[in-house]
Amino acid sequence: MTVEGQFVWGSNYTFLARLHHPTGELQAVYKPQRGERPLWDFPDGTLAGREVAAFRTSELLGWRLVPPTVLRPDGPLGPGSLQLYLELDPEHHYFTFSDDEKQRLRPGALFDVLVNNADRKGGHILLDGGGHVWLIDHGVCFHEEDKLRTVIWDFAGEAVPGPLLAAVDRFGRDLSGETIVRATFESLLAPQEVAALRRRAAWIVERGIFPFPGEGRPYPWPLV
Repeated sequence: MTVEGQFVWGSNYTFLARLHHPTGELQAVYKPQRGERPLWDFPDGTLAGREVAAFRTSELLGWRLVPPTVLRPDGPLGPGSLQLYLELDPEHHYFTFSDDEKQRLRPGALFDVLVNNADRKGGHILLDGGGHVWLIDHGVCFHEEDKLRTVIWDFAGEAVPGPLLAAVDRFGRDLSGETIVRATFESLLAPQEVAALRRRAAWIVERGIFPFPGEGRPYPWPLV
């Protein structure tokens, strides 16, 4: 893996990397742990694991919202997360979507509730050429306390479609007991955060509706 450049618009050090393999090459987004800006409410050095946990959640739900993401212990700048780089138009995001495009965001909205996303900006929601929704930047998710801050409140009060509820229910059950899924998440998050994730899954299924904005600050800043 070699570093090719730095993304300058984020609050943490983020790099464009190239992966070399006998079968070919790929570009990826590399976020080294030592480049994470300290936060008062998230433990130091944990953001990379949260990026990977978000990908794992997306895959287990079957929604394919988050680009493939792994932990790399041997990066050029130390351990960190590595996410497949996708050629997406950064100017085509939530605040420039058409009404029809926003109708595709129900899985993304529910995903953010489940992972307790504290920073879902409009620029973190993108579409590829085929119209598939991709979500990026999940370093501040999975806190055990309610910290949901997102721009996607379009569906507040609506009933969650049955297939989405069924996926969340399966996910919550997979986290219960001594399962491989639970062990995987406990390798990426604190045990109390995994327990909170399981409780949120049960809460979503029990209520069956998209929540309304809560008290405090339910929107990220900046919005894009």
